[in-house]
Amino acid sequence: MTIRLYDTKAQSLRDFVPLDPANVTVYVCGPTVQSGPHIGHLRGALSFDILRRWLAHRYGRVTFVRNVTDIDDKVLVNATDAEPWWALAYRMELAFTAAYSAIGILPPTYEPRATASIPQMQELIARLIESRHAYAPGAAAPGDVYFDVRSWATYGSLTNQSLDAMEPAADADPRGKRDPRDFALWKGAKADEPESAIWDSPWGPGRPGWHIECSAMSRRYLGPEFDIHGGGLDLRFPHHENELAQSTAAGDPFARYWVHNGLVTVDGQKMSKSLFNFVLADDVLRRRDPLVVRYALAAAHYRSNLDISEKAFDDAEAALERIRVFLARAARALAAPDEDTVVSATIPERFALAMDDDLNVPQALAVIHERVRDGNSALDAGDPDAAAAAFADVAVSVGILGIDPEDPHWSTTDSSAEASALDALVQTMITQRAEARAAKDWVGADRIRDAIAAAGIVLEDTPDATHWSIDGR
Repeated sequence: MTIRLYDTKAQSLRDFVPLDPANVTVYVCGPTVQSGPHIGHLRGALSFDILRRWLAHRYGRVTFVRNVTDIDDKVLVNATDAEPWWALAYRMELAFTAAYSAIGILPPTYEPRATASIPQMQELIARLIESRHAYAPGAAAPGDVYFDVRSWATYGSLTNQSLDAMEPAADADPRGKRDPRDFALWKGAKADEPESAIWDSPWGPGRPGWHIECSAMSRRYLGPEFDIHGGGLDLRFPHHENELAQSTAAGDPFARYWVHNGLVTVDGQKMSKSLFNFVLADDVLRRRDPLVVRYALAAAHYRSNLDISEKAFDDAEAALERIRVFLARAARALAAPDEDTVVSATIPERFALAMDDDLNVPQALAVIHERVRDGNSALDAGDPDAAAAAFADVAVSVGILGIDPEDPHWSTTDSSAEASALDALVQTMITQRAEARAAKDWVGADRIRDAIAAAGIVLEDTPDATHWSIDGR
């Protein structure tokens, strides 16, 4: 079946047809590294991580580019004498990388920094000036270059806005602009800016505007036309609108599909520093298992707004535990299956249909949990064939979504030590219960079992041994 994606520009679902089926190309706007990552950054990166994994399953090779905006007004504002802008940017870039890695987001194929593509940005600006879609106002705003929005008839097509209804662009000195909505391609050097943030150019010393950075980097790493441009819904305007205008005005076909993920709210409210509900990634990852965070952030459809609360993490933890318990239980029961019970790992059809339908992860998760229930029922009924089929379905599906509890990525030294300590304690209680039962001390055996149950631990007695798991209900 063909993958269908919601194209923001077309405002409809479209069949995904890559330029080259042997190499799908994706560009995603990465972070501006003026400060550390918050939960919205993680949700956005995870949405495209799952898209990338599914594209890789369907097509094989995916060239995935996610940039780092390491020069920007905000980076310069947050720099200090003790920590210059480039040092701040690098420290924050490492913080983003660590947070992404913690929740299992695959590293991009290429991760270019804006400061490494200044010549490509200047080349693109020169093309726009030559084609009369950009201008340098000269003495009115020395060193500045602006995109002339009225020179491009389709400006506003991504967000379906008329030019006259748009707010003025607030990214540069308005004195040199022909139209207040013209946006900066190059920003002339200012007296209060550090020399290290200034590059020479044909229009005077300065630095690039934000929007030109992504147009130049996507072209450099993916070519003038590529398959998917992604980012958060908040980037549609002005950033992506301006990218589209300047790239196509320069003669590049640019992105064939535009995909945007929804935003994050906290307990029903938009994240805002003024509301004191700005959830930093580090704070969440200190309190919650990274796998639980990944599941919670993936549980809503990528295009919907996601409300984050403690209940959302609790629900994700319980759901993961149901999967974990089933996989462990099935692995024990099927440890030495007959040849007739061996099942090849293929993607369940309904799981694939859900993923092909605009990356419907909530429906795909529902299929996984249905197969978990089927598998547990098969184990209870002593049906190894059905249990093995369910086990294979669940194992391959959680692998695709990056939520396999048995994946070594989720094993850390600290959690392994904690698990070993807990296992030793529970095994001691299981042994004491077995001894009480052997002595026909039924009251004592029941008391031990009740104490184990009160701690949220479930015992499974089999002919060979007693196994335990955390209650995931």
